Parts: sequence; C-alpha cells; structure tokens
Amino acid sequence: MLLVLCVDLDDDVGRKTGCSTPVVGAEAVQGAAVELATVDPEDSDLNVMFQGISTCNDLREEGDEAVEVAVVTGTEGSDINANREIGDEIDTVLAGLQTGEEVRAIIITDGAQDESVVPIIRSRMPIDGVQRVVVRQAQNLESMYYTIKQVLADPETRGTILVPLGILLLIYPLVVIAGIFDVAGAAVLGLISALLGLYTLFRGLGLEDTIDATADRVRNSLYAGRATLITYVVAAALVIVGGVQGVSLVDTAAAAVPAPLAGVTAAAAFVHGSVQWFAAAGITSSLGQVTDEYLADRFRWRYLNAPFYVIAIAIVLYGLSGFFIPPAEGIAPLSLSDLAATLTAGTLLGVLSTLTFAVVESRYPAEPDPA
Repeated sequence: MLLVLCVDLDDDVGRKTGCSTPVVGAEAVQGAAVELATVDPEDSDLNVMFQGISTCNDLREEGDEAVEVAVVTGTEGSDINANREIGDEIDTVLAGLQTGEEVRAIIITDGAQDESVVPIIRSRMPIDGVQRVVVRQAQNLESMYYTIKQVLADPETRGTILVPLGILLLIYPLVVIAGIFDVAGAAVLGLISALLGLYTLFRGLGLEDTIDATADRVRNSLYAGRATLITYVVAAALVIVGGVQGVSLVDTAAAAVPAPLAGVTAAAAFVHGSVQWFAAAGITSSLGQVTDEYLADRFRWRYLNAPFYVIAIAIVLYGLSGFFIPPAEGIAPLSLSDLAATLTAGTLLGVLSTLTFAVVESRYPAEPDPA
C-alpha cells in the first residue's frame, strides 16, 4: 500500500483553519485545502495538499495497489516538538489504515525545512520518494531562506563566517572616519589586518576556548569578590615598574663603563634595579592568594611561607647582583662581606619560616584531623 504524506511542519492547516489533524482521505484533504485557501490563499501548504491529491489520483489510476493520502502536521516554533508531533500523527494514520500490507510512503513537502522529518517517517515505513512542491516564480527561494536561517542559527558557523565578514565590511567606513580625523588610512588598514590575523590565529590554534575560559574565570572572580583579582593587577603594575627601573639601572651602569657592558654585568644591573619591585609584586600576589584560601576555608599555615620565600629569594638576588655591578653615580656595589651577609640572611629567613609554620600547623591545625 502506498501512503501519500503531505507534511506541514509548522501546522498552518490546524492553526489557520481549526481542522483536526491528521487529515486522512482525498475528500478530507481537499476540504482542508479549500478551507486553508479561504483563510490564506498565499500559503504554500495549499500546493502541497493539492499536489498530494493529484499524486494520489494518478497512482490510483495506475491500479497496481491501494493508495491513500493524508496530511500530517507538527507545531509552530520548535522543530524538535514539531518532529515529535508529526511522528505521533503518522502513528495515528498507520493505526487507522487497517491493512495487512506493507505501507510505503511518498512524501510531499514545500521546502527543505519540512524535509527534516524524513528520518522520522523512515523510522516507521519505507519511503518510495520525496517530492518538493514550489511555486515556479519562487523556485528554490524557501530552500535558500531555510539554508541561510540554519547557517545563522549555528554558533560555530556564525563565528567562522560572520566575524571576518563583519570586519571586512568595516574597512571602508573606518578609513573614511580616519580621514575625517586626519589619521592615515594605512594605519586603519593595518589595524584591521591585525584583527583578522589574530582572529585567524586564534581559530587555527583553537585558542577561543581558552580565552572564553579565562573570561569566565575573571567574571567569576569579580562576582565572588576574590582578592587575587586586585592583587594580580597591582602585581602586574609593580612588575612593569620594576622592569623600567631595571632598564634604567642598566643604562646608568653602561654610561659609567667605557667599554660595552658584559652580559653578566648587564643582567646583574637589571636584577639589582628591579628585584625589590618584583619582590613586592610576589608578596602582593601571594597575600591575595592566601586571603582567598582563608575565605574559602582551605587555609593552611604553610601557605604563609610564600611571602617569606619571596623576600628570601629577593635578598639573595639583590646581594648577588649588587656584587657584580660596576661602581657608578648612584650605584654602590656590595662587598664580599655584604654578599655573605645577604646570602646568610636569605637562607635563614627561608629555613626559619618553614620551621615556624610547620610547628604552628602541627599544634594549631586549620582543620581538625578526621577521627
């Protein structure tokens, strides 16, 4: 037996005419089509139903086997719910046919969107063919609209196609605006090229997930009131200041020495000028981390070792770098005894802090030991 199925995914027949669905039988389908034509003569589902009746009549004239026509509808809005509704209506149609023969389907649709139900129908009966009915003056228009709609609904496709296209479309207006403000057009083109290059690089390396995760962590830190967010910003500023001070000391040392600075001397001058700022950055960030651990009830006494370790390392680096820098105006190199004192002080500070907090943690644990 052949079943000619007219598919109306968004339920125009039921919504506009009030007819109950599914509609089974040539006369019932023709009546529903006439009602729909009376309400909305421009609806494309009219063509589907009349084509279904015409196909049914043609197959009956061949006289090889029994043929029936039916209209099944989905629901408006959600494609998933519409597919489920069509599946239920197909089951209703098959249950009402009361035939012992195998039922095969010929599907009639008005576009690519309705054809998304083909897997639903194939799971219930074999499909002999799919026929798409479109108005000749608008051939492939709905299919093109549906394809574009699906492309724009896919987040991956939007990010891949629309973002570069949007940046390219901004070239002309940005160049015009740059000309108004006497900015070189080459600078604007260079900036846009850099943006496209960065976007392509991020997509190629798969860094977009990492960037999204970082943005989520920053946003969560803002909402959770984490101290590390502020201390990291302050630490970054201190690192920048330390770098500038280190470079300045390298220039001062180079001006005091007639020959070019050796690599070790230049490195010593940079460390000597910047180490105190770097140490301040390390202390700031570690205190912020300790504060967050305390607020999250994960505090351990040994966490307080971090700022003392930073100070100890800074003392050692300050002494070593001060021993190797050349004498100059504003620079006082350290003597061998000074180097020995700084190395001893840094070592003692690190060891004593470790022992102190180990003892405190053993006597005053942050959490009681489990029984």
